[in-house]
Amino acid sequence: MSVVRSPLPEEHLKVVADALQGALVDLVDLHLVGKQIHWTVVGPRFRTIHLQLDEVVATTRDHADTVAERASALGVAPDGRAQTVAATSGVATVKDGWTDDNQAITTLVDALGAVITRMRERIRATDEPDPVTQDILIELTRDLEKHHWMFQAENGGHRA
Repeated sequence: MSVVRSPLPEEHLKVVADALQGALVDLVDLHLVGKQIHWTVVGPRFRTIHLQLDEVVATTRDHADTVAERASALGVAPDGRAQTVAATSGVATVKDGWTDDNQAITTLVDALGAVITRMRERIRATDEPDPVTQDILIELTRDLEKHHWMFQAENGGHRA
């Protein structure tokens, strides 16, 4: 049951709903990965990485809200529940325990890269069905790519 009617034709709404739901779970999971590493990072670059992770977390939280609200505006109930995120996110699981600063960077670069790849697919998929949603996805991808660059630069562009 939907209490909000979408202005999009049904065939376009399905594509857009899938893109928004996928974006939402990836952003929520990326937020959780960022916080987990934020709490467990250790090493000589602790403070720099700790603070940089706060920026990633804020970005993902803000964009997740925008994505969820866009879905709602189109009559699609967003699903950011823990079980949904765990079952459908494409972000790799973070190891438990303390995270060495080099591993923290590698983990974030990999997680951001994976999410960016899927966001770019969603950008392509929403081109014709809904340029408004596509614009949201472009903006959030731009912000994720900036974080991706900064974490790579933190590690001198090399894998840890």
